[in-house]
Amino acid sequence: MDWNIIGLYTRKIKNEKMKAFNLSDIGLTKYLFFTGKGGVGKTSVACATAVSLADKGKNILLISTDPASNLQDVFAQELNGQGTPIADVPGLTVVNLDPEQAAAEYRESVISPYRGKLPESVIQNMEEQLSGSCTVEIAAFNAFSDFITDKGKQNEYDHIIFDTAPTGHTLRMLQLPSAWSTFISESTHGASCLGQLSGLEERKEIYKQAVVTLSDGNATRLVLVSRPETSALREAARSSNELLSLGIKNQILVINGVLQQVDEKDAVSKEIYGKQQSALQNIPAELADYPAFEVPLRSYNLSNIANIRRLLNEDNVSPVTDYKPITDEKNIDDLINDLYSSGKRVIFTMGKGGVGKTTLATNIALGLVAKGVKVHLTTTDPANHLNYELAEKAGLSVSRIDEEEELEKYKNEVRSKAAPTMSAEDMEYIEEDLRSPCTQEIAVFKAFAEIVDKADNEIVVIDTAPTGHTLLLLDATQSYHKEVERTQGIPDSVSKLLPRLRNPQETEVVIVALPEATPVFEAERLQADLQRAGINNKWWVVNSCLSLVYTENPFLQSKSQGEIYWIEKVKELSDGNTALIEWKNL
Repeated sequence: MDWNIIGLYTRKIKNEKMKAFNLSDIGLTKYLFFTGKGGVGKTSVACATAVSLADKGKNILLISTDPASNLQDVFAQELNGQGTPIADVPGLTVVNLDPEQAAAEYRESVISPYRGKLPESVIQNMEEQLSGSCTVEIAAFNAFSDFITDKGKQNEYDHIIFDTAPTGHTLRMLQLPSAWSTFISESTHGASCLGQLSGLEERKEIYKQAVVTLSDGNATRLVLVSRPETSALREAARSSNELLSLGIKNQILVINGVLQQVDEKDAVSKEIYGKQQSALQNIPAELADYPAFEVPLRSYNLSNIANIRRLLNEDNVSPVTDYKPITDEKNIDDLINDLYSSGKRVIFTMGKGGVGKTTLATNIALGLVAKGVKVHLTTTDPANHLNYELAEKAGLSVSRIDEEEELEKYKNEVRSKAAPTMSAEDMEYIEEDLRSPCTQEIAVFKAFAEIVDKADNEIVVIDTAPTGHTLLLLDATQSYHKEVERTQGIPDSVSKLLPRLRNPQETEVVIVALPEATPVFEAERLQADLQRAGINNKWWVVNSCLSLVYTENPFLQSKSQGEIYWIEKVKELSDGNTALIEWKNL
């Protein structure tokens, strides 16, 4: 039986719109924005689009605002924020905006007028409030809005391609009225992100023009990049809805990484294929009407121009002689034994969505229970896939933090404190701020703090750890309010938890990644965030390693070999404290 033929037939029946991603079919516009959650391959697809168009004789400007960008490696030359012609791709100019640098410059522009005029503790608090994800997001938009509104570049280039589109949250912020200066500097309402907006007033007209261009279907096409995975497709649907509500309607869907080389005799390839097709057959209704295209799963790393050129056209399976899975590496048992013997009391699993941190947290908790200790597992997984019956039989206590519930509770706290002194217009700003990622981060963190505070007699394993930014923000806020004798009502549980988390004898953060470029780069940034916050991290876990599994499929053998580089990279980052977990069809 020919599984390739069956696969093609299934895709045709289940999704009639699904066809190969071909640039002649997507309706090219002047501006192309590629967006999608981390690790779906939006940078690779954006680069392949840019290179293909340049190879066709077009003059192309590619602009990346992805903090995990590896474009310098891909194009094998130094890049900057002004534009660099690519020697091996005539007609292609690449701008690599460093969002962290842009954020630092933006942060300083906001704070510098107050240096020497306000107490140092206040300045430090301002710096931390302007160190989060929202600042990076707005600073990135601040930088690339210049490219959207530049008439000279519009005339110079046939197509301007953006790797990483602005989120709906950023655009809503920029659409708000801009009379916030006094309000922001004086407010003590407890909201999390309004400070990031304080330097935007003078660019009001530029932002307005940029948002209009984004909403113009004749000028802009938004490319939603996803993978044939349920979680990635749900995230694409959420992003699509957000942008649609803002008038950005010209959207298409690109499914990256669809397995086509299926072998009936090979169990692994059949399992991967079946899982992908199930996700595609149950695609969210919000995405069903968009033109949909697929990019095949490739066996090679997309880390050079030659492979980027191949991405939309062909594979290049490297034959593997005497294929054998890698062995003799540290595994989850080694991790659990170390956590147990070192007496850790608070254990976080940290990583971006989709890397498997919930499953890992569960397995760590069950492993520790098996050693005879009391363990409490807390998760924020909205899917709530935990097997409670299994957990109870194992002697494991489990709770689930409902992010929406905690968020609403926190929002109400902020509203009740702000309402007595705020005008209706001011409350509008607060409501927008309360929709920010930072707000949810802090709300969930407070819930975590309360659970850990009640669990002195148990080891607490926490799925979805707070970021270093959250910890520093809360710490700076504490110091600030102590200094000026004001309070936003930070609970004792949070005050006690921050020192505890900084105690390496008690706390361990396990960083989780996949053996791929973007998850590793993003995990590396998380590690830096933790170090900045003074949080101990010894262990890393590389999840879903195909290189640990035996397969007879030449395509998958070749792909598994490509994982080795990223596994070695993580081992270097962790000083050898890396546990590998094999790929499983979960």
